[in-house]
Amino acid sequence: MYPPTGTAYAASWPGVDVIGDQRVMIDAPSQLPEHLVAASAGRRLVLHAMHSVVDRLAFAVWEDGHLLRSLSLSPESGIVESIGEPLPFEVPYWTGDRPADVIPWPDEGEEPYPLPFHPLELGEDALRALCGFIQEGRPEPDDVDADSIRLHGFQVRDPHGPDPAELEARLQRTVQAMGPPRGYTFEPDGTLTERDGL
Repeated sequence: MYPPTGTAYAASWPGVDVIGDQRVMIDAPSQLPEHLVAASAGRRLVLHAMHSVVDRLAFAVWEDGHLLRSLSLSPESGIVESIGEPLPFEVPYWTGDRPADVIPWPDEGEEPYPLPFHPLELGEDALRALCGFIQEGRPEPDDVDADSIRLHGFQVRDPHGPDPAELEARLQRTVQAMGPPRGYTFEPDGTLTERDGL
């Protein structure tokens, strides 16, 4: 679901092709490169991207190359893009039936969650409605068992991009510059308290 940088996963079966690549996890799904949209001529194209660290969701649906719906949002950026009418699985979120139930981290204060619902909850419902499976939560009997499906992995290199060894070295320098990890625990009243050690 979240291939490492420089790796793409793909598979093809009658009626469905699947590609997983970080390079298509874009903030504005409507800006998916035209050659990728054109490759879906005569079919449905679904883009779905979630990032749990920042509660970001982006998805879009094209039918025969025509964009029907695109939504991208996160608590930090708000609604980045909303094109087309909400799809049926979105309606409970927009009407307030699925409000965000988020407990803030201790250093975040008591500010309410900046969106009326949690993007990752909507993202799971989008994944089920558009692709037939979920990543988190309780599977339903008709859900596809995504863990049983194997994709082919490909190392993808941009001949004009940075050297992979330099990218890895940069990542290692960043990790070394980070402080020690912190752990939190829930108190009986539901607040989070930082733990000593992990």
